[in-house]
Amino acid sequence: MADTRAIEAVCNAVVDVLRDSYDPAQLDQDLEFRVYTASNFPQHMTAGVSLFLYRIFVDGSHRIPGGRRLPGGGRADAQLPLDLHFLLTTWGKDASTQYSIAGWMMRALDDTPVLPSGLLNRRTPSVFRDDEAVEIVAGEIATEDLMRLWELIGPGSYQLSVPYVARNVWIESKQLEPGGALVQERDFRVES
Repeated sequence: MADTRAIEAVCNAVVDVLRDSYDPAQLDQDLEFRVYTASNFPQHMTAGVSLFLYRIFVDGSHRIPGGRRLPGGGRADAQLPLDLHFLLTTWGKDASTQYSIAGWMMRALDDTPVLPSGLLNRRTPSVFRDDEAVEIVAGEIATEDLMRLWELIGPGSYQLSVPYVARNVWIESKQLEPGGALVQERDFRVES
């Protein structure tokens, strides 16, 4: 399971997928790819794609007691399963450019729906174990919620955005459950 830097690593990996997939000849311009916070929107980029993480949801349906078995017999505490909800916003000098970027961006993410540990650990090493991966799927956000989100970012600042969800982000606890002693002897008794 990943450590507490998993959220940062996933956001950076999504941006890296887009950056790695981009061919400047395809859209005939240079694009930027960055992770944004709300404070970045007023001075946004000229052309490119920004990732804005707007919600982190604890996935209760995957919450399981007791973590993985550790060497020595103990168990790690329960993993924390998260879904990361983010908006990918396209930036361009005109509507046509934004639409072209949006189509290319959606195709690139659909071509790479699973982020392997090598990509997740590229900028932040040793966050995910070698056998871990994170799934990226198209998300949903109600139009009213999307407009409310843009109003909070800045009145009249709406830009074309596509919601996505990073699923199966499991953060492992550093606390250990106490392990019992190993069984030394079995005693079977039959009583009447």
